[in-house]
Amino acid sequence: MDRRTEGARGRRIVRTSLVAIGTNLCLVAFKMAVGLLANSIAIVLDAMNNLSDALSSVITILGTKLAGRPPDKKHPFGYGRVEYLTAILIAGIVLFAGVSFTVTSVQKIFLPDQTHYSLVTVAVISVAIVTKLLLGRYTKRVGWETGSDALAASGADATFDAVISAGTLAGALVTMGTGYNLDGWIGVVISLVILRSSVEMLKDTFNNIVGCRSDSSLTREIKARLCTMEEILGAYDLVIHNYGPTKSMGAVNVSVYDWHTASELHDISKRAQNMILREYKILLYIGFYAVNTQNKSLQALEQAVWDYVKEQPYVLSMHAFYEDCRTKDISFDLVIDFSGSRERVALVRRLEETLAQRHPGHRFTIGLDRDFSD
Repeated sequence: MDRRTEGARGRRIVRTSLVAIGTNLCLVAFKMAVGLLANSIAIVLDAMNNLSDALSSVITILGTKLAGRPPDKKHPFGYGRVEYLTAILIAGIVLFAGVSFTVTSVQKIFLPDQTHYSLVTVAVISVAIVTKLLLGRYTKRVGWETGSDALAASGADATFDAVISAGTLAGALVTMGTGYNLDGWIGVVISLVILRSSVEMLKDTFNNIVGCRSDSSLTREIKARLCTMEEILGAYDLVIHNYGPTKSMGAVNVSVYDWHTASELHDISKRAQNMILREYKILLYIGFYAVNTQNKSLQALEQAVWDYVKEQPYVLSMHAFYEDCRTKDISFDLVIDFSGSRERVALVRRLEETLAQRHPGHRFTIGLDRDFSD
């Protein structure tokens, strides 16, 4: 993503966050006033939850500004991952609020106060529900379109808030109709919803920071797109790393016929790299495997080796088959399923020994590839 596009993305996130801040502060004022007049802990907690949402939006703006800083010598990949830290901070605030609200609500169950709900209370909460639903839908949509985890999290939280307010409204109506005080119990439900929301936000952001498996449909599509180039016979070992929601780069190895010159390989690499960057906004570094076209006996050996190793447990695929013409040493890579991680080294050693016995005169060296992507 170029600087101009990235700047437009940042401005859109900031604008959306400002809308969320203004909306939440208005809701805080109305709910706090109504909650205090009605002596309702549920409504007061609902107002405090909106205040934490406003704070989250402020943090989103600060995170977006920091993440938009250009790369420098110390941080050559830029500051995009700051947005993930922002999302963690927001989730932490929501988690703290959830724990605090739970404690207060449980206390109100055992020591309930007399509440004083009215039609004004019902009207304010009803307006708040509609407002939060619209704000959540708007914020989530912009979050998805801009790839902002923090904004998407704020949008999801706003939708949860609408559910929370609906519970508060139901409790108020029950109290007005029956006189039975559900205030503390509703506060507990609100708190549990907030806690669940914070845990989900933390889990999603944690996965982005640690690094999780790339989307299968995306990796399959990229490999298939590379193979549409007539010179490329297959694509392997695709790995994609992200340095923020809008910055991704990675590496892939492709197989080509062994008669290509260095100049031709250079041209293939540049065309493939530009194609993926243009269509997927991912910078790929491309390596090459040479496919034998001249040695028929080596082709037969490769097929015999594959026929044997594909029957072994955890083996997914084989590629990069190569013979050193001087020593007759054979090397190739095996992709091993993650479920066989503990046995992978022993499996490779056993395969190397067995293949050497089955094909005298050759020494086999097997490279272990992880199943990084589909």
